[in-house]
Amino acid sequence: MDPSTPALPASAQLAGIHQLYHLQSHLIDGGRASEWAATFTADGSFDSPTYPEPVTGTAALTSFAERFAAGCAAEGTVRRHVVGNVAVTGGDGDGGLRVEAYLQIVATPRGGTPRIERFTTLTDQVVRDGDRWRIASRTVRRDDTDGDTPS
Repeated sequence: MDPSTPALPASAQLAGIHQLYHLQSHLIDGGRASEWAATFTADGSFDSPTYPEPVTGTAALTSFAERFAAGCAAEGTVRRHVVGNVAVTGGDGDGGLRVEAYLQIVATPRGGTPRIERFTTLTDQVVRDGDRWRIASRTVRRDDTDGDTPS
């Protein structure tokens, strides 16, 4: 194996990480704000160039997801988060993992044609919390920005 390639995580661990990302998409798309927020740690953060400032902590993450659902309902648009190419790219030294993925948001106006609204990358710090994985921090980047700096 190439020494620059991260070691492969155990299959059960990798399945748990994938389940976290699948579950998150279904929860936020289904308007289940508090359950979506619970996929983050209590002090978890979400930083995206789509929004004016990072969102941190369970209460703020829940409010953020509630606003997302309310905005979709007001517009009459269904949005789906499609997370793919999930890759565990390293550990954080404290038992957590660095995970990178692609995220598409597909918007479908009622009676309209679906369109890709955003295509971004996610860089997450994921930690074990009991028997679950949770997001400690998420940084979203647009594809047209420098990969080292969030926009």
